[in-house]
Amino acid sequence: MKYYIIAGEASGDLHGSNLMKTLKEVDNEVEFRFYGGDLMQAQGGTLVKHYADMAFMGFLEVAINLRTILKNMAKCKTDVLQYQPDVLILIDFPGFNLKIAKFAKAQGIKVCYYISPKVWAWNQKRVLKIKRDVDKMFCILPFEVDFYNKWGMQVDYVGNPLLDAIEAFKPNLNFKKDYQLTEKPIIALLPGSRKQELKYILPDMLSVVDKFPNHQFVIAGAPSFNKEFYQEYLQTLNIPIVFNATYDLLLNAEAALVTSGTATLETALLNIPQVVLYKGSKISIGIARLLVNIRFISLVNLIMDREVVKELIQEDCNTDLISENLKQITSGTQRSVMLNNYQQLAEIMGKPGASEKTAKLIYQYLTGN
Repeated sequence: MKYYIIAGEASGDLHGSNLMKTLKEVDNEVEFRFYGGDLMQAQGGTLVKHYADMAFMGFLEVAINLRTILKNMAKCKTDVLQYQPDVLILIDFPGFNLKIAKFAKAQGIKVCYYISPKVWAWNQKRVLKIKRDVDKMFCILPFEVDFYNKWGMQVDYVGNPLLDAIEAFKPNLNFKKDYQLTEKPIIALLPGSRKQELKYILPDMLSVVDKFPNHQFVIAGAPSFNKEFYQEYLQTLNIPIVFNATYDLLLNAEAALVTSGTATLETALLNIPQVVLYKGSKISIGIARLLVNIRFISLVNLIMDREVVKELIQEDCNTDLISENLKQITSGTQRSVMLNNYQQLAEIMGKPGASEKTAKLIYQYLTGN
């Protein structure tokens, strides 16, 4: 079978790579062509465009880069049509992927969506477009099944692929030695994988470094950037940056500051106390507050339906509040409370196997077997 996969972000690259790995196990004649990243490329096939050239965060940023986005979309449509895949597999990234889904459906190409867009957060009427353009939807969050059912759409809940990635991970027992880290407790900084995220959030993360002299801070570098890129933010600060070792960093950390996104759930599943941060342009955040209809922004709190991790958004994402909440999860009472809540989260999330289940369901759909 010929599979065309589109992942536009670092998390999509991770989940796409695991899906590709399991598709190769169920389909002996597999062929891949894809938009993604280094992890997907490692599974073989043809990388058409790297996600680093596609990810734009926030309403204003999307508007500013609209010409680039439209060029990427046009190129993608042409490439899909030329390749004529047996199925188009879309991974999250809704602003781009929902438009590609409409195009592919009109061309008679089967469309599967792995990892639902967050239509439950805002503009819920997008579900009607999904019903029209998507043949199979595979959800990874428990509450999404009921949400889609209310709109008259049957979906498959496959579990969460982060559990697969964590189960497959083999820790580096020499991590600290390899990266020349000291024996001080580590505070991990996960500032995100987009330039806009780093621009708005990393400076605030770094602003608390001198308030924790008994800790060492370490940055989880995004694979799409290099050390020189981060140096602009570090200036004279001597903070290590590790690439392609985020899980090792977290497993060796006492606590973490994490930009809102998939990484918040990864950090929780690895049992590391965290403070969740989010900041963007004033215009983008203002629009989001008008449109978004959810109580929380972190996946941890959304799944638990209550505040488990502290979220510091926009004006609350500042030195004083970050420092105060970080102290609460390093030496304060909130640490043990959060770890107990993580145990409940793990029970809700269930067992690994999302990638395998999704691969088998897609192959069954294509072959009828």
